[in-house]
Amino acid sequence: MDRNYIYGAIAVMAGVTYLIRMLPLVLSRKEITSRFVKSFLYYVPYACLAGMTFPAILLAPGNIICGCAGFAAALIAAYYENSLLKVAVCACAAVFVVERLMVFMSLL
Repeated sequence: MDRNYIYGAIAVMAGVTYLIRMLPLVLSRKEITSRFVKSFLYYVPYACLAGMTFPAILLAPGNIICGCAGFAAALIAAYYENSLLKVAVCACAAVFVVERLMVFMSLL
């Protein structure tokens, strides 16, 4: 990935997150009492981060099939409440194995 793309993505995420959290405070002088609005503002950073990293997860290996295999392995490992290191290793191993299988199958 290009460095400018990464820095731009970080800047956009920071700006969107800041604006969504800042605008209600500027527009309303009273304390926010709505549970829905508080919940929405709480989850915005996580949604932005997920929305920006999900495409990169699938496209980083260079082949969407390998990316999907790594994503599936990470989901399964995370479902069984493994540590972050184990989840990352499982995802990397799955991508590696699927890439090697694809190379092997192309040689046949």
